[in-house]
Amino acid sequence: MLERRLYRHIDWLLVVALVLLGTIGLTMIYSTTYDPTIGEAGSQVSTQLWALGLGLVAFAVMLAIDYRWFSDSIPVIFIGLFLLLGYTLLFGATGGGARRWIGLGAFNLQPSEFARIVVALALATLFADRRRGLQTPIGWVMTMFIVGVPFLLIFWQPDLGTAVTLLPVCFGVLVFAGLRLRYVAVLVALVILMAPVAWTYGLEDFQRQRVYSFLDPERDALGAGYQQIQARITVGSGGAGGKGFLEGTQSQYNFLPVAHNDFIFSVLAEEQGFLGVVVTLGLYLFVILRGLDAARLAKDRLGTLLVVGIMSGFAFQVVYNIAMSAGLAPVKGLTLPLMSYGGSSVIATLAAFGLVLNVRMRRFTN
Repeated sequence: MLERRLYRHIDWLLVVALVLLGTIGLTMIYSTTYDPTIGEAGSQVSTQLWALGLGLVAFAVMLAIDYRWFSDSIPVIFIGLFLLLGYTLLFGATGGGARRWIGLGAFNLQPSEFARIVVALALATLFADRRRGLQTPIGWVMTMFIVGVPFLLIFWQPDLGTAVTLLPVCFGVLVFAGLRLRYVAVLVALVILMAPVAWTYGLEDFQRQRVYSFLDPERDALGAGYQQIQARITVGSGGAGGKGFLEGTQSQYNFLPVAHNDFIFSVLAEEQGFLGVVVTLGLYLFVILRGLDAARLAKDRLGTLLVVGIMSGFAFQVVYNIAMSAGLAPVKGLTLPLMSYGGSSVIATLAAFGLVLNVRMRRFTN
């Protein structure tokens, strides 16, 4: 448990940056769900506020318990994730044609959001011992098992976007665990060779349609390409200073679908303009660099690999969501961490950063 003398080693600057991002997100959710006819915002605001509170509790728990205890318990944790994902796939709540949630009264838990933490922890534990290197067959088999099982269970929900976020986690850990460049080349070649097969047999029709609409959104401007077009308009309409809080026409008049979730960054760009975008991007950059600094300062290989895995998944999600909002990537159901509406995403992200600060803080322990 957390020793009192370790309190002074908590990275409070990183904590403040995380809270600021969560506050910005809460403000934007309020704006996108605000109904001027009744003068109130939607229930999403209170739900997000509860999620932030629960996320801070999860953050404190993950910070207080030595990260090496989680590593020692990884078989039980991984089995727990497997059971949760399996239950979700078979009996979970359905929405939008997908089965991704477990209903818990007023709150829906999305177990897939926690898969990145478990995969990062499992891979870090696997390669913390240099004798279990990537050059051994058992290392490759275990890696494919650790990543492949949750990937397939999430993919079958279907939720390709969340499943894909496991890959940068894996890649980040493997690179810092000593993956040689020739193996990287082999993996890239395999991905290229398997792409036609995955396109034909692995993707659903609606997933292929998203790629088509990204390449040419005008071909179905009122259908598959609508979100892409409206997202670009929303981002571009903000100008330098933005239209102001609650003054965004794209979000206030519902021209941009799911604005409080996948496209929260587009709303920020419209209402707060270039200045608001720069400030937010600066906060994300600070969080990423500060997280990687925790990996550099880690006292052991386990801590370094764990933080690298977590930060790789976080950075990928941030970059992809922002690129998607700007029309530079196909539309996927990927939230912008700490800002998009989504209780499970917020809780999982704050829990993950609890581990990051845990590693940084405990570099002073034996």
